[in-house]
Order: sequence, then C-alpha cells, then structure tokens
Amino acid sequence: MADLQLIPKSEFDRAGAADLGLLADMCRANALTAVKRAGSGHLGSSFSALDVVVHLLWRELNVAELGWEHPDRDVFFSSKGHDVPGLYAALHALGVVPTERLLRLRRLGGLDGHPDVGTPGIEANSGSLGMGLSKGRGMAWAKSFLERGGRVAVMTGDGELQEGQNWEAFAAAAHQCVGNLWAIVDCNELQSDKRTDEILGLGDLRAKLHAFGWHVEECDGHDHDALAAAFAGMRDARADVPKVLIARTIKGRGVSFMEHPAALREGGGTYRWHAGAPDDEAFARAHAELVGGIAARLPDLRLEQVPALDEHVAEPESGIAARRVTDEYVAAAYGEELLRLVARRPNVVVLDADLASDCRIRAVELEQPSRFIEVGIAEQDLVSMAAGLARQGLVPVVNSFAAFLASRANEQIYNQASEGTKVVYALHYAGLIPAGPGKSHQSIRDVSLLAALPNVAIVQPANSEETSALLRWAVEDARESVAIRLAIGPSPRRIDVPETSPGRGSILREGDAALLCAYGPVMLHEALTAAELLGDRLQVVNMPWLNRIDAGWLSDTAEPFEDVFVLEDHAPVGALGDAIRRALPGRVVTVFGVEGWPACGTPAEALGFHGLDGSSLADRIAVALRTTQHG
Repeated sequence: MADLQLIPKSEFDRAGAADLGLLADMCRANALTAVKRAGSGHLGSSFSALDVVVHLLWRELNVAELGWEHPDRDVFFSSKGHDVPGLYAALHALGVVPTERLLRLRRLGGLDGHPDVGTPGIEANSGSLGMGLSKGRGMAWAKSFLERGGRVAVMTGDGELQEGQNWEAFAAAAHQCVGNLWAIVDCNELQSDKRTDEILGLGDLRAKLHAFGWHVEECDGHDHDALAAAFAGMRDARADVPKVLIARTIKGRGVSFMEHPAALREGGGTYRWHAGAPDDEAFARAHAELVGGIAARLPDLRLEQVPALDEHVAEPESGIAARRVTDEYVAAAYGEELLRLVARRPNVVVLDADLASDCRIRAVELEQPSRFIEVGIAEQDLVSMAAGLARQGLVPVVNSFAAFLASRANEQIYNQASEGTKVVYALHYAGLIPAGPGKSHQSIRDVSLLAALPNVAIVQPANSEETSALLRWAVEDARESVAIRLAIGPSPRRIDVPETSPGRGSILREGDAALLCAYGPVMLHEALTAAELLGDRLQVVNMPWLNRIDAGWLSDTAEPFEDVFVLEDHAPVGALGDAIRRALPGRVVTVFGVEGWPACGTPAEALGFHGLDGSSLADRIAVALRTTQHG
C-alpha cells in the first residue's frame, strides 16, 4: 500500500477558523487517507460536500459552543450518507472522533461505512436514501414541542431527491410550519457514475422547492462568502417557514482529476470516483495535490505517519482454508447472461435504479438501449412500473440492491405478485458480505420479506454457471415471479456445482455425521471450509432454492443423518432454514445465521464476529454433534 500520512488535530488548531476553505481541504486530505486505508469509501460526494460541512460546523451551527449533548444544540446530519468519510474527517478535526477510529474506517469496532449513531457526532443513521428530511422534520418538530432551541440541518444529494419520500417531507414541513428545519442540497450534478440529468433530471429545482412552500437560497457551495450570505438569508427568513439551500458544488472538489466535468471526460462519460479507493498512483497524485495546496496556505505543515495496516488492525484467523478470493463475480455472469437473453427474447426489458455499473448491466444499456429503462433512485416507482410492463405481456427484469428493493418496495412487489404476472427481481448486494458499507447496505432480511408471498420464488446461485442457469430459468421457464439474490463481490473460491432441477440441491462434499445446507458463494465457501476442518463428518449441500423445496428429495437426502444444519447468508429466521423445517416435520434443524445487526468490517471480521467463518462454524458444529451424541 502507498505511504499514508494524516494531518493531526494540532494542525487544524493552528490553522484556526479564519480560512474555512483551507480547513475543508485539510479534511479532504484526511478523508482521502482514511478511504485509501479502508480500501473502499466514497470520495466524490465527500469532497463536494465538505465546504458546506465545514462552514456549518465551524461557523454557522452552535454545537461546538454548546456541546454535542446539549438539548438546545443545532443538529446536523447527512441524509445521503455517502459523504460520511468527509464528515468523519471534520469530526476528527474538531476532536470528536479520535485518530484511532478515523483510521479504522470500515473496520470492526471502527467507523461504519455509512453514518451510525454509535459514532460520536453522528445524529442519525443514513445510507438508505430519501429518509433524512422526514427524520429531520421529526427532530425539528420535537424541538419546538419540547421548547428546545436549535435548528436541524439535513444534507441531501440532488440524485437523492429522486426518492419520493423527500417530496412528502417537503410538502409536510411547509404545511406543519416547521421553520427550524433547514435542508441543504449538495447539488453536484452527478450520481453513482453519470450526470443526474441523464438519470432523472430535477428541472428547475429552485422553482419546485419554492412551490412547495420553502424559503429557497442558492449559491456556490465552495464559496464561503456566498455560503455565509445564503445562511444569513435563511436565518432572516420567516420563522414559520422551512429553509433550503441549493449548494452548487463539484463532485471530487479539490483534486483536479477527480473533479466533474474533467473526470467525466476522462472516464468516457462515466464518473469513476464515486465509490472505491484510488490505486496507489492515483492516491499519491491526489494527496500530493491536496497537501501542496494546504502547505502553501499553512507553512510548515506537519503530517503524521499512519501505521501500517497490519500494525493497527489485526485480522482474525479463518482456519486452515484461508479466505481466498478469485476473479469470479456472479454479478458479472448475471450481466452477461442478461444481455444474451435480451438479444434473443424481444419481450424482455431491463429496469435499473441508478446502479447499472454495480449491477453489471451497463452492457444492456449501451448495446440494447431501447430495452433498458433508467428509473433513478426510486425503488417503489421502479417496481410499480415493472408491474405495468408485465400487465402488457413483457418480462421485466428489475435491478437494485437487495436491502433497498426487497424492503422499500415490498408493498409494490406484493401488489405486483397479487396480479399473477411475472417480474424477475435481481437482488444485488445480497447477504452479509461485503460488510464495509455497514448495516444500511447489508441485506439480511430480504428472503423473509419475500418468502411469505405465494408466488415469488427466491433463489441464490453459487457460481457463474449456476447464475446463468437460474436467470435463464427465471426468464424462460418460471411461471411465477422470481427473486435472484446475487453476491456483488468476488467469489472466495471456485465451486463446481452439479446441475439440478427446481427444488433440489446438490452434494458438494460427502460426509457421514451431519448434513449442512448452504447457498451462495460466500457461505458455501465457509461451509466447505468447516467440512475440511471436520474431516469426513460433514456432508455439504448447495441449496439454491430458498423457498421452493422438493420435500421428497430433501427427506431422502437428510434421512441418513441425525443432525441437519443450515448456514444462512441472512438472519436466522424467514429464509432457507425455516423452509427446510417445514419440509422436514419432526426433525430438529439447527440454523446458523446473522444474529442481531450485521457487523461492519472486512469480510473476515464480519464473518468472525457472527461466528460464521469456516473455523468458528466447524467449532459450533462439533459442539452440536457432541451434544447430540451424549444427549
């Protein structure tokens, strides 16, 4: 890894608060280091928001004066959540977040990849877009009701405003006269990787917000004189009217090659700095550019060396079969097969929620544009549009992250399924891993949310070949709607999976003492690791059909074994384990799943925390087998 350095708090103290642009750049440099060290994070939106964040925390809000626990303090939080590395850096500069936690971004026991109230200075959980204005309205209303002072300022993104809940909040805040609510729109004109106007344009945002009854200010979000004037205008506005600032910003601000629009031209029309950590060369360039500009304004700048990762963060042991990483991505296989299906089946249309690159469906957008529908960040609208397409005889394939699609649009999926049509739902980012983004993105409840519906089959493939086969089945053969869970990261190992028929799994490893059913590349790797540690005692079965089980096949498969175990990439209730219990009445089925809130950290850290890594799993099964034998 590149040589990492951090600007210590003492240098922020030396800089003072006269030059807020300098402080913002210092925070950008530290956010860059934290993201590089973490190996992932969101730089573009952190950098665009930081001037506003610094201006609020250092000059406009009273929280530094009154303290972070005072009931009359001003409250600030970001609804979009992607910008939290920048906010963490600002809180570190203010002495709220200690250095050791900043350097544990996206690590177990450190800082979550999206805001979490367990961190000092974080006022609300976010990362699931569109909720912040409503939450802020509740806080502001409560302050008035409880006769407490202070404003509530909520940062949103311009892309985030595609979520309909924002507009419910805009309307309700004006109707309820919540005048102590401030909204700041980080209007950087970019979303995950494309221009907002290309995804779903907002039109004349100032006129829309004014029509909703808000006092509206607009300025350059990197000009601190302009920000001061805009905030003064908001303070002077009528007390019973909510206020909003449209801050015109630049995504990637502060690093020339990350800034929009230059970065878009370099990326051939897509923005590459929204998520992920820069490679060593890009990091060195970006850090040198930031630090050079800072040193010119703050002579004798002192930097602190960041300890090497293995000196600072201990990775847990993962047993004799260490967690390997291959070049297989089941999401990539899904995208390739989907493109083939679109090419040969004229009734297939693909819908996206501003995640085409993450969901590996950009090729469909580029090569079959007439069959690709970009809905934007709006899952409920996404699903209901798909329902309408299905009513006209098309086969819609809907794409979004599992945590958002299955939950936020659950009622819409219920409604669609009740019409007896077929929609294919691709639930990307399913399960515990990757765990760096934190609980807002870790989908451990989607199976339970969908499995109760009478005509929605839920499957999860183990490798690329099974991914292609299950997608073909869902589009061409299934008579009902199908939800396909997809791991977004690389497969830990390559797994050969025998071909199966609906409702039936396949044996991956023979054993003589107990049966273990699992699914998906992540948990099957851990199941196989546990079996390797236990010798010949554990028979491992891949079971991709999470709520459609051939009871006869399962009964025959389980009959030789006294103990039946299930490893879930999900909470321990509502998924495969419960389906197997129903299919094996009278049998004891032990389920290992993600208990409690999912842990944020590296894959090894998160799996170890929940006792789902191969080594821990082997120990838990060994204890269970001894208990059975001596019971």
